[in-house]
Amino acid sequence: MKDRNVDVAIIGAGTAGLGAYRAAVKQTENIVMIDGGPLGTTCARVGCMPSKLLIAAAEAAHVVNNADTFGITASDIQIDGKAVMKRVKAERDRFVGFVLESIEQINSDHLIRGYARFIGPQTLQVDGEAVIKAKSIVIATGSSPIIPPFLAEMGDKVILNDDLFEWDDLPEAVAVFGTGIIGLELGQALGRLGVRVSIFGRSGRVSPLGDPVCAEYARRHFSGVLDLTPAATIVDVKEVENRLQIQFFGENSAERVEIYDYALSAVGRQPNVKSLAIENAGVELDARSIPVYDPCTTQCGDKPVFIAGDVGNFRPLLHEAADEGRIAGKAAVDYPEVMAGNRRTPLAIIFTDPQIAILGDRLVDLPEQTVEIGEVSFEDQGRSRVLQKNKGVLRVYGEHGSGRFLGAEMIGPSAEHIGHLLAWARQNDMTVGQMLEMPFYHPVIEEGVRTALRVLNSKLKLGPLPVQRCLDCGPGA
Repeated sequence: MKDRNVDVAIIGAGTAGLGAYRAAVKQTENIVMIDGGPLGTTCARVGCMPSKLLIAAAEAAHVVNNADTFGITASDIQIDGKAVMKRVKAERDRFVGFVLESIEQINSDHLIRGYARFIGPQTLQVDGEAVIKAKSIVIATGSSPIIPPFLAEMGDKVILNDDLFEWDDLPEAVAVFGTGIIGLELGQALGRLGVRVSIFGRSGRVSPLGDPVCAEYARRHFSGVLDLTPAATIVDVKEVENRLQIQFFGENSAERVEIYDYALSAVGRQPNVKSLAIENAGVELDARSIPVYDPCTTQCGDKPVFIAGDVGNFRPLLHEAADEGRIAGKAAVDYPEVMAGNRRTPLAIIFTDPQIAILGDRLVDLPEQTVEIGEVSFEDQGRSRVLQKNKGVLRVYGEHGSGRFLGAEMIGPSAEHIGHLLAWARQNDMTVGQMLEMPFYHPVIEEGVRTALRVLNSKLKLGPLPVQRCLDCGPGA
């Protein structure tokens, strides 16, 4: 490994780092990307894809176990944990392979395997040896799961989602700490695959939903179908006969003592900056020692340092990391002429059952005097009842005067698809009236979207009150 002088140095070869590299290499070949960890992106290795594989297996088991709803009897149902995990790992490795193939196409002179740290505002050192001097630096080091202090001494009985996807078989019992996206998705999936699961929260909140109606629906629903304690007080955690004994009680519940094989920590993630010696980068740091940056340009102040992906914790999602990578890579090359990049309409989807979607402007951020809300329940919606997926509520937001559609939150069936439709409408700056002019087939779950939009349009004084059980909607629309 030798010293280098480059135009752009990118720290991290995940989704954001690769995006930055592809954008920058279009304009300069004098570039390096530095990464010392396993290649393959968090999404492919331990995030989006393996978790969805586990959830898909869980959904298959749930459908079979509930077939009697449709008058179909399925007997002697068996869940082969080894077969489940074999498929999860095999398909996971396939997805990782796709990413590795793309990395292998990178000029070998551009990829440095090792860990970088700042020794000056525009100077990096790799593994304490080679010195890299760069005109601009992109930090794309991602994030890592947090382990709460009361679990820190429990050794290999405490696992992260990284560890879960290395299992060869499913355990008997798992305690899940965290009621956010990872905790709910993996906790529900493991439970449906026959694992005894308890999920513990601390704040009382369940899911990242911010709309009070949607959030309360999620809290009530998941508390009813899962062993979920949203505001748990952990009294004691200790190892007993090679298993974990957890003593706890909820806000209004009696004290319990349960035994688990593992505790899954899903309480959140922290940016990977500790090993970077970020204090030497010459940038402003916030209270958590994370560089302060502009999400539109990804630039840290006026310095030639740029942030992309989960390390910035702005919108820690794959498509956002890819966008930030592209913006950061171009800006790093163009420095000091840095231009803002295009940011898409915010969109987040949680693959629980019911699914959750959050998009556009959050209700908490909208001025109360200028916004109206349309709502529909899926409990009596036609297609949802046909499919026995009639759980949830959709809330859509519109602006007085302009009639613009602003955003929505939802817990309910097909949220992954409805969320996309509504996000596209928001990004195209459509009015509620224009959205209602779009075709709606019958019978589909999307008819519930039309109902919510009609209610919203009426509240905005831009349309009549919706007709109850209207004939053009069809029954249960």
